[in-house]
Amino acid sequence: MTTAELLKKVRRIEIKTKGLSNHIFAGEYHSTFKGRGMSFCEVREYTPGDDVKFIDWNVTARFSHPFVKVFEEERELIVMLLVDISSSSLFGTQRQLKRDLIAELGAVLSFSATTNNDKVGVIFFSDKVEKYIPPKKGKGHILRIIRELIALEPNNSKGTDIKVALEFLNNVLKKRTITFLLSDFVSGPFDQALQLAARRHDLVGIHVYDKYDKELPSAGLVQVMDAETGQQFWLDTDSKTVKVQYEGAYEQKNKSCIQSFRKSGASLLHVRTDEDYVKVLQTYFKSR
Repeated sequence: MTTAELLKKVRRIEIKTKGLSNHIFAGEYHSTFKGRGMSFCEVREYTPGDDVKFIDWNVTARFSHPFVKVFEEERELIVMLLVDISSSSLFGTQRQLKRDLIAELGAVLSFSATTNNDKVGVIFFSDKVEKYIPPKKGKGHILRIIRELIALEPNNSKGTDIKVALEFLNNVLKKRTITFLLSDFVSGPFDQALQLAARRHDLVGIHVYDKYDKELPSAGLVQVMDAETGQQFWLDTDSKTVKVQYEGAYEQKNKSCIQSFRKSGASLLHVRTDEDYVKVLQTYFKSR
């Protein structure tokens, strides 16, 4: 991808996702993810119904009538994106590749966070951590994240290891964060790391998948390749036995993933490449 093509794609995603975050998600995001606590804002004169425990006795004594302290929510939060850029994300048979959908989701979440004056950081991973962008604010920072979401490629890695990404998160960020894990979850076991991360952080998994991850099209005898291992083999896609085995393997993997998140207490959303992710995110935000 040339620099001009990259900039054009960044601009296109910025226009689409910034509009969504400003007009659709900003309010839901703000009400869904609360601040860390309350901070002192000002004092004002006491009115009937105010809680007496908030009376500021020093100011009250000075003016000879009661004043109360006013507090406001500390809104600034840290949002972390854990983004899967492994080879299996470069698959998509419907509207877009899984990688493209992950990029859009990451951009929407980033703009929603920055609209609420929160910091955003990213951990890109395959079977290792490929790049870490520490949390910061600002439009320039968000545009840098979008460029990396679009263009960053794994360095001599094809596999996926979610455990590595979660362990890195747990080691590098001690403060509580809102963490979105965006992946197709084609990974080895990560239960223990997920449970630890979910205790420390407000963690939400977003499972991105394609229609044909789940079911085989009828295309006769075809040669296929595992994107992560490079293994090639012939597959009879018209065979009922093969179809049942293929769908069974997906369901078993998906069930295991759901159980892992349920056990950890973290949330898990599912978004298909040809579905409207806006509805999925809105439903989640409103259900919190």
